[in-house]
Amino acid sequence: MLGIFKKKSEKEKLQAQYEKLLKDAHRLSTSNRRLSDQKTYEAEEVMKQLEKLS
Repeated sequence: MLGIFKKKSEKEKLQAQYEKLLKDAHRLSTSNRRLSDQKTYEAEEVMKQLEKLS
């Protein structure tokens, strides 16, 4: 019950952001390739931050 008040760690926040960016990139890949590539690049930058934390 107390788990709902637990704050996410920085690593969990970055992981969620990374997954969201990849989903957006996949969704955009059929309609706008440039935006898809941009989202993929942003996801790679987030992954680099995750690796620094580890």
